[in-house]
Amino acid sequence: MARRYGQLKTVALDEPDNELARASSRITSHRLGVLFIIILALASLTAIQVNHSTSGSEIFFGGSESLAGGRLSEDIKICVSNIPPAAHPPAPINPWASLTIHEMVEIQTWLLSPPANLNLTRGDIARPSDNSIYMIQSYYPSKADVLKYFSSLDPHDVPARFARVTIHHGAAMEPVIRDYLVGPLPVTPTTRMRALTEIYHTETLPYNARGYDALDWNELLGGLPNDTLVAGGTGPFSFDGSFRRFWLNWQRDTPGFWLHPLNLWQYVDVSGTDPSKWDQLKIVYNHQVFDTAESFMDAFRNGTLKRGVPPVTKKEEDLSWSTRERIGALRDLDNLPGPRSVSFAGLRYRVDHDLQYVSWMGWGLYLGFDRDMGLNLWDIRFRDERIIYELKPQEALAQYTGNDPYKSSTALLDSYFGMGQSVRDLLPGYDCPDEATYLPATTFSATGMMARKRAICIFEQDSGRPISRHLGFERSEFGAVKGYQLVIRSIATVGNFINLSLVFEYIFHVDGTIEVRVSASGYLLSGFWDDEQGAYGSKIWNTTLGSLHDHVINFKVDLDVGGTSNSLLKTTLSQEVANQPWFGDDWGEEVIQQRITREYIDNEDEALLKFPTNFQGGYTIVNTNETNKWGIPRGYAIHPGYSPVYNTVVGSKRLLKNANWARYNLAVSRRKDTEPSSSSMWNFNLPGAPPVDFHKFFDGENLTQEDLVTWINVGMHHLPASEDVPNTRTNTAASSFFLTPFNYFNYDVSIESANAILLQPPTTPGDPFSYTDYGVRPAHCIPQPPAAFEYYPEKEYDLDGKLAPPSTVEEMRKASELYLRLKFEP
Repeated sequence: MARRYGQLKTVALDEPDNELARASSRITSHRLGVLFIIILALASLTAIQVNHSTSGSEIFFGGSESLAGGRLSEDIKICVSNIPPAAHPPAPINPWASLTIHEMVEIQTWLLSPPANLNLTRGDIARPSDNSIYMIQSYYPSKADVLKYFSSLDPHDVPARFARVTIHHGAAMEPVIRDYLVGPLPVTPTTRMRALTEIYHTETLPYNARGYDALDWNELLGGLPNDTLVAGGTGPFSFDGSFRRFWLNWQRDTPGFWLHPLNLWQYVDVSGTDPSKWDQLKIVYNHQVFDTAESFMDAFRNGTLKRGVPPVTKKEEDLSWSTRERIGALRDLDNLPGPRSVSFAGLRYRVDHDLQYVSWMGWGLYLGFDRDMGLNLWDIRFRDERIIYELKPQEALAQYTGNDPYKSSTALLDSYFGMGQSVRDLLPGYDCPDEATYLPATTFSATGMMARKRAICIFEQDSGRPISRHLGFERSEFGAVKGYQLVIRSIATVGNFINLSLVFEYIFHVDGTIEVRVSASGYLLSGFWDDEQGAYGSKIWNTTLGSLHDHVINFKVDLDVGGTSNSLLKTTLSQEVANQPWFGDDWGEEVIQQRITREYIDNEDEALLKFPTNFQGGYTIVNTNETNKWGIPRGYAIHPGYSPVYNTVVGSKRLLKNANWARYNLAVSRRKDTEPSSSSMWNFNLPGAPPVDFHKFFDGENLTQEDLVTWINVGMHHLPASEDVPNTRTNTAASSFFLTPFNYFNYDVSIESANAILLQPPTTPGDPFSYTDYGVRPAHCIPQPPAAFEYYPEKEYDLDGKLAPPSTVEEMRKASELYLRLKFEP
């Protein structure tokens, strides 16, 4: 039964150990000769001396491979390879594993077969007027089924495996989109297909809200005589599905074209399935509105058109300012490589590559990956207790402003475009440390499947600061615990309107804290600068406006604190005036001080929340039936991190009901399998009638000792500046939150770490402090050299599951940039 679950690694990619073996083989005889000389010099010049209070201890040198067979040095060795040891998952399956390529092809073949009677056209040749498969991906089993299996580990309890399939029914009398549930998998005579409707608040998905299709744009505009200009579309395309319209923004076709907008926009209609009825509705140039192309050309010819682009000077003809080529003088010592992280004693985290399971320092969790939002985490346990059942990004919002038709109408929801679909391979040594472990991911699109070898990276890092420390002079009160962290990271480069890279990080701490952090980099979605744009951004080039906008990213956090029965505790800090009889006349009896008020929020309608002013208080998920040693309910607190914002604009028709989650810092609702997400990919084009209306989750249900879900937002109010050129920086464009134990344990469990030091004061004045490091001393070995940097395009497979020919650069751009860069070909 367990074999019914396919591993997340879906293609025959090179195993990490093979990759590391190849890297190791690059140590040439020349390098060994250089190492020989260095080691001889070190051996003759260096003496190792340790003053330690524990007798009989030895210095531990990590690694097992002696340089040159141990003939050169008795102590200094080659470090062990950075291959993580095998993990031990709590179950022999990953219930949240992505579909394999074989499974996707099998499902598609089953749907295309005559007995299915769906009249489908293959997605790689389908037009808007055809029935075609738009998406196939895993549909997660119910929580009850998973917990039952994890409790019993009985093969008979393994949850059935299903796929979610989206079909564009363009050939129907009334074209419509439908989601289906297909399963159980693998495909057998018992496999069935039914409409997936219980997760939506609307009965139908209008066809004008359908998924992105490049054929829409090509059939509308046809070919261009040259490629000096490119167009990009805005959205949403519709309010309630009754139309499909958008603004086109024209830009120079040059590297970093996002920063080269022109003062020209077109409003076009692509409603329905008949391209012959699609049309241009308006042209706007330099704040002048024209209803037809003829009226625009008449104004151009008769001289009444007000020109909006200043003459370009010779200096401005150089557009390299928008590239990422290094400029400026070389900084002092910047010719040297910076420090890099090396685990001298070997990696301290474990990985099961097949099941996508990771463990570290008492933590253990499964990984999942989907087309809509990419990386997600499941069954997160610490010290053998489940802390979180599901930690998953839900939606990413970006709302712009401006004095032009493009920026003032742009309100993006990125799950529509596919955050997971936009993930590309990480850059070793740049996106992640050299010794990071990489995991793959595969997604389905209407025209084929894509496999990424390095979609996710995992690594341990030294934060460079202790997680706890104290200077003291009594016995055993002076010491520090090292602040090591495990990081799981994935980067999605969203090419819909902005070529923005969102860095998703999940950071695990030794005290039981989880930090969720999102940072951003990439090109701005810029506007055309003129004197009327000052209220909507900053001038960042002669004719370029850095447009003001908000980013808000929503996460689903299903905390299980001591079990699934939890409550929501609100803590408020306020000021009080108290009279204390023990104070004398010098100060008076009146004292002004803080006090704590605790109350439970027991109704969903009261659980749409914002952090209190000055952060005077907060929210904690607790289990009132489970207490710590001191009789306090065990809990996990939700701490705001960097930039805890929510959306600025409320009431815009372009975000009327489809992103209500973005109005708050967090919200807490009863967990339901029929409410798996705060949004859906269809919400983007249906702000007036969203299939998932977040506010409908909150219908007065009880929150006391129930299975609860917390919806938490991160984000930023981005006021661009010239320093956003060429790209926004991840250090300031960042936001985070923390999930941290709050009376969950009886003490700070980071004190259990052996990577710590405890000092005792000297008995004789002037003597050094004695100390114990619990036998964990710095390992010393020769690090293996980093592998030579290589970067290859992702592997693509056709709809038959066969490896497709390598993509051209233009084809890769189309797949990444979608309709932000529309290059039309005759």
